Amino acid sequence: MILSFHPIITADKNIICAGRDPGEKERQAVRQADAVILSQGCRQSLYELAIAHCPHVFPDYCAKFAFPGKIGQSGLFAAFDLPHPRTEAFARLEDFFLKTGYPRQKLNFDLPFVFKFDWGGEGDTVLRIDSLTEFDNIIHRVTACERTGQYGFLIQEFIPAPGSRSLRVVVVGQKRIAYWRIPTDPDRFGTALSKGAIIDKHSHPELQAAGVAAVDRLCEKTGINLAGIDLIFPIASDTPQPLLLEINYFFGRIGIGGSQRYYEILDTEVRNWLKRIAA
Repeated sequence: MILSFHPIITADKNIICAGRDPGEKERQAVRQADAVILSQGCRQSLYELAIAHCPHVFPDYCAKFAFPGKIGQSGLFAAFDLPHPRTEAFARLEDFFLKTGYPRQKLNFDLPFVFKFDWGGEGDTVLRIDSLTEFDNIIHRVTACERTGQYGFLIQEFIPAPGSRSLRVVVVGQKRIAYWRIPTDPDRFGTALSKGAIIDKHSHPELQAAGVAAVDRLCEKTGINLAGIDLIFPIASDTPQPLLLEINYFFGRIGIGGSQRYYEILDTEVRNWLKRIAA
């Protein structure tokens, strides 16, 4: 019996468990299932229930819940020896001051560097820091965030890239869709489409292929099979190798043709996954 918790994908049995933890109804259904299909936004409690009682679960979110947030992702890249920009993570501001000795001691990063809060998307919580005055202002913002219960941030080396572009590789099952995100203002930091970046699907195909190969290695090591992976290519290298920036388990769909196209791809890949596990 195939059990789907996804509102779009129809299976032998369909249950909607959005916005709540699973109960006895869901527990009994999972125990009877040969395979479970989860929604992109499933809670950790539902995912853990599914993998505890069913041998086949899509998507594979083990990495998502084992390495949560941007801090977790930097730990994942390090744990699996995957290429990424040099990064230092701090669970809270107190840890930062203890580990770095700032402001009495210099930071272990040259300016400019990148500051990332442990949460947020669409580039809203990722900033380029060009001066220590800017950094001190960010420290005040961190203090305010911690008062509201939001903790954690990273400092990361800034990687100059050709045209300030980044590569997004969307992973849906075994399918890969790659495209560049290029800021229209070269002086503006960040490549989020919501901030005015444009999509380029065709240039530098050799770099796109290298990026897809890097994502394949990530997926092989972690089991990730539904995410948007961001990479960057250092401009300083004659033969630039991709560096992993972030894993987005929720990702925009404009670059893959919109929501309708995304659901078509997802449905096809889930059906292919069901065929493979049944073989």
